[in-house]
Amino acid sequence: MLLHHHFIKMAKKYGDKPAFIDRTSGRRVSYSKALIASLILADKFSRYKDEFIGVMVPTSAGCALSMLGSLISGKTPVMINYSTGAENNARYAQKKCGFRTIITSRALLEKINCPEVEGMICLEDIMAGISIAEKLKAAIKSKMPLQMILNMFTSGGDQDDSLVILFTSGSEKDPKAVQLTHRNITSNIKNFSMVYELTDRDTMMANLPFFHVFGLTVNFWTPVYHGMTIVSYANPLDYRVICEIVKEEKVTMLVGTPSFFWGYLRKSEPGDFSSLRYAVSGADKCPDALREAFMQRHGITLYEGYGATETAPVIAVNTVEHNRPGSVGRPLPNVSVRIEDYDTGENCPRNKVGRILVSGDNIMKGYLDDFEETSMRIRHGWYDTGDMGYLDDDGYLWHAGRLKRFVKVGGEMVSLVKVESVLEKFLPEEVSCCVVDLPDAHKGSKIVAAVTEELDEKEVLRQMSEHLPNIALPKQFVIIPELPKMGSGKIDFRSVSAMVHEIHG
Repeated sequence: MLLHHHFIKMAKKYGDKPAFIDRTSGRRVSYSKALIASLILADKFSRYKDEFIGVMVPTSAGCALSMLGSLISGKTPVMINYSTGAENNARYAQKKCGFRTIITSRALLEKINCPEVEGMICLEDIMAGISIAEKLKAAIKSKMPLQMILNMFTSGGDQDDSLVILFTSGSEKDPKAVQLTHRNITSNIKNFSMVYELTDRDTMMANLPFFHVFGLTVNFWTPVYHGMTIVSYANPLDYRVICEIVKEEKVTMLVGTPSFFWGYLRKSEPGDFSSLRYAVSGADKCPDALREAFMQRHGITLYEGYGATETAPVIAVNTVEHNRPGSVGRPLPNVSVRIEDYDTGENCPRNKVGRILVSGDNIMKGYLDDFEETSMRIRHGWYDTGDMGYLDDDGYLWHAGRLKRFVKVGGEMVSLVKVESVLEKFLPEEVSCCVVDLPDAHKGSKIVAAVTEELDEKEVLRQMSEHLPNIALPKQFVIIPELPKMGSGKIDFRSVSAMVHEIHG
């Protein structure tokens, strides 16, 4: 069943149960009302001619209903990153995917100081223009038997149709338009839910942006699939408020990036997270210090997972039964991982670092209008993540970093992610870091650590030297008071690298 059809099924089943508790607007939307609203929006959106429709709305019931309305109207939503460079991102999406209409919010445009791009339509105007007749028509449709409603919106679609277009982070080069299908995301939901035993009794905290695959699949489609309640809040950086919401709404699942979890840890009080069944960190390496601090303050295990936009996203995750801190967990059921030797292309033996390749129903259809890049990344059914890592003797996957974040120093390959991981152990809790490389005439590259505050560099290097060879130690520390981040919460490696290069002329 297509995922928007599954939503209609859940809406019919759960009726008055809250589908969305939108803590930004203060609105509570039942499954029945969510169905009516999505039918109204579908009717509105069906008048637009393009195959795609842009959605640039903060994490909210409004964003969720815009996506559902798009799909029910027969269009594919294109999710647009509004956190940085919203105007450029909107224009880039329109040009890349060939569409005009973007659903957005006037409140958002004013908040981020984004000018209106041609084709933008504000939700506030759409909602104000809904007539009583349109509301009655949608309400009547929503009361029809499930199969009759589905028949109205069945137009030969299948599991391999695109459910959404998402853009890669662009942390290393221009964003690519990733086509994720109903099959991709449905399989990921099923496999992820299997290891975490998720049910309709869970309550999901939707704190991540839906333009990021982590937020889209885990914060939105997973709870919709199970008939959970979604508690949404538009600003994941409002750390204290998130902690209060988790406590007040008795949230059972919280996911996020390490930088977000650091914020929640610092602003939380004992008891704030007592309702949580699971807390899962992803999208970036989870520091040991963060895991330990969460356990110490809240008695909660912070599980680490691993994924990619192109894999819808979860590839591997630690769980209650199988948890090996430091690893990114075991591959999900029905997801295959193999480690390929960088030089020979052969399978690596256990515990040897190589390229991480993934196969399964969660692998994207491809990059939109980019056959060359798609064929470079998907070979014989295996997606090349561009990451390096290894599988240990017990089948846990260990992530060693992006291939592009390996540098050759004195003829040896050094993982910048590993250097970061060691450095983090010896930093004060409030200090962040990002390790980059600069060209070096003698050794090929030299390693530079960008940190947010001054340190006792000699002492930090002494401690690091007990865990790393000399060639992997930072040759210089650069202070950048606030490391740039992307909307997902990940440190923007490309921007940090450019800033370090600029400092050095």
